[in-house]
Amino acid sequence: MKIIYASDKVELQCTSLKAATKLFGGDKKLAVSLLARINAIENADVIKDIISMPPFHFHNLHGKMEGLFAIDVCTRRDKWRIIICPLDEEEHVFDPCHIDEISTIVRIVEIREVSAHYE
Repeated sequence: MKIIYASDKVELQCTSLKAATKLFGGDKKLAVSLLARINAIENADVIKDIISMPPFHFHNLHGKMEGLFAIDVCTRRDKWRIIICPLDEEEHVFDPCHIDEISTIVRIVEIREVSAHYE
């Protein structure tokens, strides 16, 4: 899949071990896991490949983040999530976004942020 990053800062956090380690307050295990998750997204054909991987715990978000989805950076016990938005072939947001209907055609995702968004 193709990954688009919401900002240069997010891209650096997702592609640089040094920047990722800094994001996680020096926790290199989380940084390595983040880079591995990004690699898995890049190597997936469609988003369904990510949804079907139980360790990623792909789930939809609610409230002000409606239409976005999250996957775990490392495990469910960690508070860190990768926030993603599925995009169509023209790199537009699906509206409405019914992931069950589009999971086999989504080949582009935007990574909005890596955060502890439950805090």
